[in-house]
Amino acid sequence: MENVPSITMGILAVSRDCFPSELSSKRRTMVVEECKKQQVAVAELETIIERDADIAKALDEIRSKKVNALVLYLGNFGPEGPTTLLAKKFDGPVMLVAAAEESGKDLFGGRGDAYCGLLSASYNVGLRSLNVYVPREPVGSPAEVAGMIAEFHPIARVVIGARHLKIFTFGPRPYDFLTCHAPIKPLFDMGIEIMENSELDMYDIFLSAKDDPRIPKVADEMSKELSRGNTYPELLRKLAQFEIALLDFKNKHLGASKYAVFANKCWPAFEKYFGFVPCFINSRLATRGIPISCEADIYGALSEYMATCATGLPATLLDINNTVPKDIFNEAKREVKDYRPKELFMGFHCGNTSSSCVVSGSMKYQLIMHRLMEPGKDPNITRGTLEGQIRPGDTTIFRLQSTPEADLRAYVAEGEILNVDPKSFGCIAVFAIREMERFYRHVLIEKRFPHHTAVGFAHSGRSLWEATKLLGVKDLSFNRPAGNLYADEHPF
Repeated sequence: MENVPSITMGILAVSRDCFPSELSSKRRTMVVEECKKQQVAVAELETIIERDADIAKALDEIRSKKVNALVLYLGNFGPEGPTTLLAKKFDGPVMLVAAAEESGKDLFGGRGDAYCGLLSASYNVGLRSLNVYVPREPVGSPAEVAGMIAEFHPIARVVIGARHLKIFTFGPRPYDFLTCHAPIKPLFDMGIEIMENSELDMYDIFLSAKDDPRIPKVADEMSKELSRGNTYPELLRKLAQFEIALLDFKNKHLGASKYAVFANKCWPAFEKYFGFVPCFINSRLATRGIPISCEADIYGALSEYMATCATGLPATLLDINNTVPKDIFNEAKREVKDYRPKELFMGFHCGNTSSSCVVSGSMKYQLIMHRLMEPGKDPNITRGTLEGQIRPGDTTIFRLQSTPEADLRAYVAEGEILNVDPKSFGCIAVFAIREMERFYRHVLIEKRFPHHTAVGFAHSGRSLWEATKLLGVKDLSFNRPAGNLYADEHPF
């Protein structure tokens, strides 16, 4: 998938000078060997940090091996000052882990005391105001540390992607969607660039792509992707022209950033001038790792991109839309399993979800826009959605959002998409999340999150949670299990 970071993970051992450095070196190599067994990619760095003077050599080796995510491994107690100073000077996400003792047969010369050293390192992390990733159980055997490195890969991918991201917007954030009007200053603080453009700019680049020689090829790709769902073949050239225009704009204006997403105003003026809805293009670019959020939702585009980086799969942006009627629930008892009715909801959007995530997707017209723009007429300018039931399977919903006061908040919840016919239109599915009604009331409503949620097509809660923490967000929420009360939830 393009537009997501490729991670070169490095492991570097540290050693306190009153301990034998060979202990750290040997244990580091044992971790690397376990990584090979578990097929976890990691580059072994030969430099060992014992004092400040070793940092420059380590950074040179890191650069030479193109390492962009770093595991700092305490093979013994480790020097907390140099260890955390390297973490500060390294331009990328860092994980701190430590070695467990191997055997009671050698606790004189072979004892490392890394269990103790990690405590000292954690104090220095705070002293230097660093954000580093510390796993849930950060002291382990070589096999366990290899597993921690595997879990760090998607976390690092999210962090690197976000820190090197540029968000292109087209059109003002709509008045009818004030929830999209969130301050963007926190995004600049995070390292994200934002380039805002008008709808007139979008129309200009679209017109400039007219008769582009690449249009027939892109239109043919669209036809093959849609297959039997290609209900409006005469529309494909226009859609291809729009896709080419957006991608050319991205490539021209990426600048110092490495990755890009879009947050575009998509109605109501868009249809009158372009002659279609942009949903299918949003779908196609999401497949390539370039999400386009609807209604100029900047934080929605970022959330969708983070979900893409976490899973390595296309993500989508859906409305947390409507409750599931009792008759549908009763008809689908087997597929619903042991979920309660209030743990279900329907996730919906016009037609922006990747065709790889939709069952028998086909191109249709946007019913809600048609009511508004073409009442009583055959669909014309409201054509161009990709519609169908979203595939069942594991899912994670996620949202990073600024409050009006410019404070960042986020939530993450894992669940599943059920194989239940939603009996409705758009890209839509029945979602099941444990204790959803409490999560809806005490997180989504209480913390004033908007109706848009990023949807990842795998369980990625841990990766998104830890990456969001590394990006500096302190207010994180999840769907608490029964009996675990939210701060504002009474027990009566």
